[in-house]
Amino acid sequence: MELIKCLNITKKFGNYTALNSVSIDIPQGKIFGLLGPNGAGKTTLIRILNRITMPDSGEIIFNGRSMEPLDVEQIGYLPEERGLYKKMKVGEQAVYLARLKGLSRSDAVRLLKEWFIKFGIEEWWNKKVEELSKGMAQKVQFIITVLHHPRLLILDEPFSGFDPVNVSLIRSEILRLRDEGTTILLSTHNMESVEELCDNIALINKSNLIVHGNVEQIRRKYGNNHVELVYKADSPLQALFDEKALPFSIVSDKPEGDESRIAVLDVRQVENNSQVLRLLVNAIEVVSFRELIPRMEDIFIKLVTNNNQ
Repeated sequence: MELIKCLNITKKFGNYTALNSVSIDIPQGKIFGLLGPNGAGKTTLIRILNRITMPDSGEIIFNGRSMEPLDVEQIGYLPEERGLYKKMKVGEQAVYLARLKGLSRSDAVRLLKEWFIKFGIEEWWNKKVEELSKGMAQKVQFIITVLHHPRLLILDEPFSGFDPVNVSLIRSEILRLRDEGTTILLSTHNMESVEELCDNIALINKSNLIVHGNVEQIRRKYGNNHVELVYKADSPLQALFDEKALPFSIVSDKPEGDESRIAVLDVRQVENNSQVLRLLVNAIEVVSFRELIPRMEDIFIKLVTNNNQ
């Protein structure tokens, strides 16, 4: 079931088209990656979802009905442009922003204290925001974004500026929130994060939707039907098999260490890879055998480059 359906969303600013009839489905309780180069239209779509701006045409369906103004209360938004009032105390500002999201003061203080302890910033409660490092300020903003248990969590480059330890901390919290049923829209240029976290993605370029769907299905769709074989042998596969009789072709085959070799096989004419593996294990000592699936970064570059031509 989809929490959000964007139906033919179009937005223009004067003669410039930011979004051109974009339709995407964001499944409930999943992490959805919104991808695209700078200026593609991602931020415009995020602003429309937050009702900061309205589309010229099209419709946003939220939980099965047309989105209404009060639905923004069920959204948590962490923008890429961070901003806290520098002269305010950290705890004071966090409570203020939490109360804007509908929490009572007592609930806000209690929940914030719990989160501050979890993120290791409890000693900064009475410090001024201007005394915080960039990473600590981002932790505060992340906490404020998720504090009211939003049904939809929109995160724009949430890992920007964090060291590896804190990236791991934020990633763990994102996964925990997803497991608890929160739907998460993740806008990022970090393709490694997309592969690790996202269930589905949409790629927008030059205001148009280029690809949309399940991450693994997209990676397989744009693969080239190659597998990597590591095996132990003194001779290459061509010397061990009659290549003309093989159900695959050998793309490359080279030594790997003292006793092993590594080969790339083109198996596009094979019904399934187990057929290839059975043939190989009967003749050679197979160390490893794996499908070579392209990375999302390679697919991103390929699709954007082709779309720009």
